[in-house]
Amino acid sequence: MSAQKRRTFKIEAFKHRVEIDPKYAERTWKVLEHAIHEIYNHNASGLSFEELYRNAYNMVLHKYGEKLYSGLVTTMTGHLKEIAKSIEDAQGSLFLEELDRKWGEHNKALQMIRDIMMYMDRTFVPSSGRTPVHDLGLNLWRDNIIHSSKIQSRLLDTLLDLIHRERKGEVINRGLMRNITKMLMDLGPVYQEDFEKPFLEVSASFYSGESQQLIECCDCGEYLRKAEKRLSEETERVSHYLDSASEVKITSVVEGEMIANHMQRLVHMENSGLVNMLVDDKYEDLARMYSLFRRVTDGLSTIRDVMTAHLRETGRQLVSDPEKLKDPVDFVQHLLDEKDKYDMIISKSFNNDKTFQNALNSSFEYFINLNNRSPEFISLYVDDKLRKGLKGVTEEDVEVVLDKVMMLFRYLQEKDVFEKYYKQHLAKRLLSGKTVSDDVERSMIVKLKTECGYQFTSKLEGMFTDMKTSVDTLQGFYASQHAEIGDGPTLAVQVLTTGSWPTQPSPPCNLPPEIIGICEKFRTYYLGTHTGRRLTWQTNMGTADIKATFGKGQKHELNVSTYQMCILMLFNSAERLSYKEIEQATEIPASDLKRCLQSLACVKGKNVLRKEPMSKDIAEDDAFYFNDKFTSKFIKVKIGTVAAQKESEPEKQETRQRVEEDRKPQIEAAIVRIMKSRRVLDHNTIVTEVTSQLQSRFLPNPVVIKKRIESLIEREFLERDKADRKLYRYLA
Repeated sequence: MSAQKRRTFKIEAFKHRVEIDPKYAERTWKVLEHAIHEIYNHNASGLSFEELYRNAYNMVLHKYGEKLYSGLVTTMTGHLKEIAKSIEDAQGSLFLEELDRKWGEHNKALQMIRDIMMYMDRTFVPSSGRTPVHDLGLNLWRDNIIHSSKIQSRLLDTLLDLIHRERKGEVINRGLMRNITKMLMDLGPVYQEDFEKPFLEVSASFYSGESQQLIECCDCGEYLRKAEKRLSEETERVSHYLDSASEVKITSVVEGEMIANHMQRLVHMENSGLVNMLVDDKYEDLARMYSLFRRVTDGLSTIRDVMTAHLRETGRQLVSDPEKLKDPVDFVQHLLDEKDKYDMIISKSFNNDKTFQNALNSSFEYFINLNNRSPEFISLYVDDKLRKGLKGVTEEDVEVVLDKVMMLFRYLQEKDVFEKYYKQHLAKRLLSGKTVSDDVERSMIVKLKTECGYQFTSKLEGMFTDMKTSVDTLQGFYASQHAEIGDGPTLAVQVLTTGSWPTQPSPPCNLPPEIIGICEKFRTYYLGTHTGRRLTWQTNMGTADIKATFGKGQKHELNVSTYQMCILMLFNSAERLSYKEIEQATEIPASDLKRCLQSLACVKGKNVLRKEPMSKDIAEDDAFYFNDKFTSKFIKVKIGTVAAQKESEPEKQETRQRVEEDRKPQIEAAIVRIMKSRRVLDHNTIVTEVTSQLQSRFLPNPVVIKKRIESLIEREFLERDKADRKLYRYLA
């Protein structure tokens, strides 16, 4: 099949000229003009909108769009001028009501006119670049009504006056206000330029004056409550009758005038400012201050700075108060209470703000390290809690206490000093059997291990291993000696590995003959089962239970130290002994001997010896007698050794010296590690790197680092660069 031929169509112009009545346009416009008058006069019910639409349609069709559009502008302008007069004549409160009523009527009229002129709106208006009918009606309303010389300023003043009255507590017609502001919004930028701008200026002036009055007569908490109330009022006002975009602007004005301009005065206000709120735990006021200040620039940093300054000063006073330092346990408890207090404030009032947490941590780290005895005191606190303080407390509570202590431990710069003291205190607890529970002790060691690594706790764990091994060793000893020991003294031995325990070499005292026999048997047994080992008796660390018979056959069991046992056993063969005789017979170091005699003769209720002359201190010419008249309501009597809980000054110096000595190899090891990887470094970089590596244990002194570098150069681990003396080279 052949393809069909395509037909082409052509539309040609109408050939016959149509003659239009010259008066047609005028006549048709008169009809439309009359209709517009009727619409504005509320007589639209008798109009035929279909006919009116057709008339407007024909005028545009016959090229009379310009006449139709300009006639519409003129007619509407005339009516709006009449409306303006009626609004101007309205008095008092009727002014806004009249404006609102006329605006409603104008909108209805505009809708009807728009329907009539729909064809013009769709064809003539876009092609000629004119304003659409609806927008034209709004523009004419703006120009003839809102921008009328007699209405514009009066409208603004009326609106601002109503808002001012509402701020002062009066009730206003919010519905009417909403209609008027909605009208201004509908008129394009009129709301922003004619109303919002002056509204914000007047508001700034109002709140500036009010804030000045309030700050003179209110305390800080009350002022903040009023500021918060004003902010919520403005937010509510926006939601009721202002443009939602105004919320940010008006709240910014209130924040600026009531908060930003008075921040410093508020936080430092006497008797009610931030410091008083912190001291008195005013969580609600603090939360309000936080929530208001966070709205303004530098608000939170202002609170943070004042809190930090107060906290550092309080902490500095605490750690340097001689009264607080008398009791280490009480001292640490004060620190923990202070930490709990501020943790609660940050949690309840400051929204757990991380920047406030960091400020709190840095403040604690600052003042805890002002006192170089803090590591010792924190260890003594743990010692007190694990020795006796936590009896009858649940394991969960124990964990809470230990976690709090670990928080303080993290603040310490000299963690190695804490380790030294902790080792000493743990040793005493384990050897005296005074620990609350092994599980709690191990839990604390796990926490330290998690915080500082295996190196930190390896020796502490070694102590527990020794305690367990000692039990097994003792069982083996008694199993092998069962027949030979008979009714002699019973020996309980803890074999301690040198290096794991903080033992100090002390000259062994002269043990009583009854004890020496069984000690030698244990030595023989132990060295027979372990080759290549050496035993040294640490008599300064032991305890003994001895039975004593006093006057009238009264019997007691005395729990004493090994030194005290040696002294008391001498009185089995002598009624009276001088200080010199006791010293020669026992060979106990003088300082320890005096403390032991003090506790045996001078402590009321524990005085199993009598001293002549009677005094609190022990002199070298004192004489001692067995106290036949000793009585106690207890069968078992524990006689402690008189000793200060804290270290004496020489002991402190000795501990500090040992710490400094222990630090030397650690600093050298860090220097070698760094130089091995970097090969060549200048002095300042080495100091920075070493400090960075070791700060988890202690803060090394730059002078000490320099000395360790010198020592490594002498031992040919490093050398100075020949060209630049500040550079060091690693020697492989």
